[in-house]
Amino acid sequence: MTAANVSLIRHDDGVVELAMRDEAGRNAMSEPFVHALSARLKEAALIGDAKCFVLTGLPDIFSSGASFDMLVGLSKGELEPTDIVLPKLVLDLPVPVIAAMGGHAVGGGFALGLCADVVLMARGSRYGATFMGMGFTPGMGATELLLHVMPPSLASELLFTGEAKKGSWYEGRTGVNAVVPRAEVEGRAMQLAARIAEKPRASLEMLKRTLSLPRRQAFERTYTMETLMHRVSFAQGDLVARIAAVHDEG
Repeated sequence: MTAANVSLIRHDDGVVELAMRDEAGRNAMSEPFVHALSARLKEAALIGDAKCFVLTGLPDIFSSGASFDMLVGLSKGELEPTDIVLPKLVLDLPVPVIAAMGGHAVGGGFALGLCADVVLMARGSRYGATFMGMGFTPGMGATELLLHVMPPSLASELLFTGEAKKGSWYEGRTGVNAVVPRAEVEGRAMQLAARIAEKPRASLEMLKRTLSLPRRQAFERTYTMETLMHRVSFAQGDLVARIAAVHDEG
């Protein structure tokens, strides 16, 4: 099951990998990529014998967030923020999800990883809610999702500054499950997935639904507020130039 370099890969004993492998686009959330990832997530939800999903990216980048074209389209009012559906699709998966963020994850890509039930990072990769660095307010539920893995004071720092910090910064001060060398992230994720997959599917479903409820409810609340903030911040006259400047620096 593959489209636009997003695949569902079955492993042993109920572990299913959702692999994002758009090398040309650097796993940026372009319109085609968002549609492909949405389709794979919907397919994943229907795999009746799945017991754990592992979300993976490229070796050096998990996801670079919204693409340049999508950001410009949003700032000009030509596009709707379709990527907002992705967090909900991940949060609503019926069994546990592990985000194996071995590579860099910024903006919406970071938010996507934070939707998982278990979050793994690499010490040398960079992670951040980089929205404000481009002059617009956070999206994809980031204002609430960050609070799942860190204290409000640290979440506020990341959201206000828009800075991407190395995984080593998160180690010991946040609730990220593990921060390890990049080469070990996917292996650690698969080991955890195998242990989870030993359990009965029905029990996993009930526990997943219970434990994810606060985040699912928080996401629904914050979606409304983030949409309102976007309408104002994307209307700023100089935003396109700012996005272009940040994109060129990257």
